[in-house]
Amino acid sequence: MIQTSDSDTATSDAEFRAEIRDWLAENLSGEFADLRGTGGPGREHEFFEERLAWDRHLAAAGWTCLGWPVEYGGRGASVRQQVIFHEEYAKADAPARVSHVGEELLGPTVLAFGTDEQKKRFLPGVRSVGELWCQGYSEPGAGSDLAAVATTARLDGDKWVINGQKIWTSLAHVADWCFVIARTERGSSRHKGLSYLLVPMNQPGIEVRPIEQLTGTSEFNEVFFDDAVTDADLVVGAPGDGWRIAMGTLTFERGISTLGQQIRFARELSDIEDLARRTGAADDPLIADRLDRAWVGLRVLRAHALRTMSEDHDDAGGASVSKLLWANWHRDLGELAMAVQGALGLITGPDDMTAWQRLYLFSRADTIYGGSNEVQRNIIAERVLGLPREARP
Repeated sequence: MIQTSDSDTATSDAEFRAEIRDWLAENLSGEFADLRGTGGPGREHEFFEERLAWDRHLAAAGWTCLGWPVEYGGRGASVRQQVIFHEEYAKADAPARVSHVGEELLGPTVLAFGTDEQKKRFLPGVRSVGELWCQGYSEPGAGSDLAAVATTARLDGDKWVINGQKIWTSLAHVADWCFVIARTERGSSRHKGLSYLLVPMNQPGIEVRPIEQLTGTSEFNEVFFDDAVTDADLVVGAPGDGWRIAMGTLTFERGISTLGQQIRFARELSDIEDLARRTGAADDPLIADRLDRAWVGLRVLRAHALRTMSEDHDDAGGASVSKLLWANWHRDLGELAMAVQGALGLITGPDDMTAWQRLYLFSRADTIYGGSNEVQRNIIAERVLGLPREARP
C-alpha cells in the first residue's frame, strides 16, 4: 500500500504537503478568490474563462503534470506526492480543472505509447494548458460498448479522412484537439481494426452540437465528422492497435486523481449531514442509517483506491471495481440529499435549481457514463472471475 516507514521519505512528503498547502492558500486569493468550489460535473459552465486562467497559473508555477518525467516538463513526483497534491487541492476547495482530459488522459497516453515526435508536439501544450482536449470515444451505437465503434478513418496520402459521429463528448465546444477512436480497417469488427487518432477540432469537417442536460447545462456534446482530416503520423501506436491504446487511457482515467474526487465527495456528505441536523432529518432513524452507510462507503472507496495504487497490486478488473464503487456511492448520495430536503427538494424553477437538486440530477448519469454498471460487471465477471461470456447479439 502507499505507506512507508522511511523517515526521509516521510519528511519529504510532509514538506511537499506543506508546500502545496501554503501555495494554494496564498494563490487562491485576489482575482482567483471567488473560484473556490466552482466547476465540476454538472457545473462546468461556471467561470470557465477564469478557471482556465487559474489552470494556466498553476502551470506557470509548476503544479501541472506532477508525475511526468522532468524532461517532459513534470516534476517526476512519486505516487505518494501526487496523491498528496490531489488531497490538498480538494481540501482547499480549489476550482475544478478545465484541463483534466489533457493532463490526466491524453498526456499519460502519449507518454506511454506515443512517438518522440508526438511527445515533443503535444506534451508542452498539455503541461502549459495551452491546448485543451476532449475524448472521442462514445457513439450513438457504441456507448459503454466501445468495441462497436462505427466512425471510420481512411488514409488518403498524408492525411486520415474521418467520417462518423461521437456523442457525450465532454467540453468538445471548447477543445482544441480530440483523441478519436476510429475504425481504420475496412470490414473489421469489434476490437480489431481500430486506431487512436489525434484530431484538430478547428476545421470545416467538424461540427459540435451541445446536448442540454437535466441540469439545464450543456457540457456534453455531439461531434460530427464529415471528411475531417488529421495528419497521417498523428496515430498513437500502430494503425489497428487502437483498442489497446484506448484501454490504456481508461486505466489512467481511473487513477490517482480519484483521491481528490473522494475528498470532494466527503465535503458533499458533510454538507448533507449539516443540512440534516438543521432540518431535523437526522432524527429520522432511516435517514441517520443512510448517513452512516454513506460515511462507511466513502472509507471503502479510499481503502480500495489506495490498495490499487500499491506496487504489487494486480490491476486486473481494478478500474472496473473502482468505477462501480464510486458511481453507485455518488448516485446514492444524490438520492440521500433529496431525502434530507424532503418536500422542499421538489420545488424549483428553471433558473433557481439548488446545489442538491443539481447533484441529484447529474449523479443519475454516474452509473452510465465512463462505462455503465452493466458493462463493468461483465468485465469483472468474465476477465477477473473467469465466468462464462454473456451471450452477445
